[in-house]
Amino acid sequence: MKKCRICKAEFKPFNSLHVACSPGCALQIARKALNKDTKEKAKEQRKWVREQKARLKSKGDHTRDAQQAFNAYIRERDRNRPCISCGTYTPGGDPRGGVWDCSHYRSVGACPELRFEELNAHKGCKNCNRDKSGNIVEYRVSLVQRLGQEAVDWLEGPHDPKRYTIDDLKAIKTKYRALKRDIERKAA
Repeated sequence: MKKCRICKAEFKPFNSLHVACSPGCALQIARKALNKDTKEKAKEQRKWVREQKARLKSKGDHTRDAQQAFNAYIRERDRNRPCISCGTYTPGGDPRGGVWDCSHYRSVGACPELRFEELNAHKGCKNCNRDKSGNIVEYRVSLVQRLGQEAVDWLEGPHDPKRYTIDDLKAIKTKYRALKRDIERKAA
């Protein structure tokens, strides 16, 4: 005697492959198997599409992704600190979305080699970072207090240019996403 896979009733099988007590239960088993195959094919299709999209990404796309991960990490790292420039903890709402930016002391345009340098980036309110171009005088004063004069002098000094490969950018993105998750996990 065997138990039916669907209704759990006992039945006498005709052969060793017989797993259902009735044609109705056999149809349900077949539908489940078909549904499982359909789900697996859909999962494979999504994976293939994801891989194709990744293949088509340009270096600029990878740079943008790495920058977003880095900026999110900086905002999370400095979550309990005030704006680096003006010292406010609760700036007003902003129609551009969110309240905080990742503010770079040496801008990415002026000094791209410091784009992913943690000493160069701090949480800043959108008002200071965007409207006042970083409020750089106050930013420098706060930076000297936080890091010390030697670190600020290093930031202001010359730096060798950096050429990031796509693999470098992927590694940066992975690193800063993991660091952000670690901070969030510890805060929870």
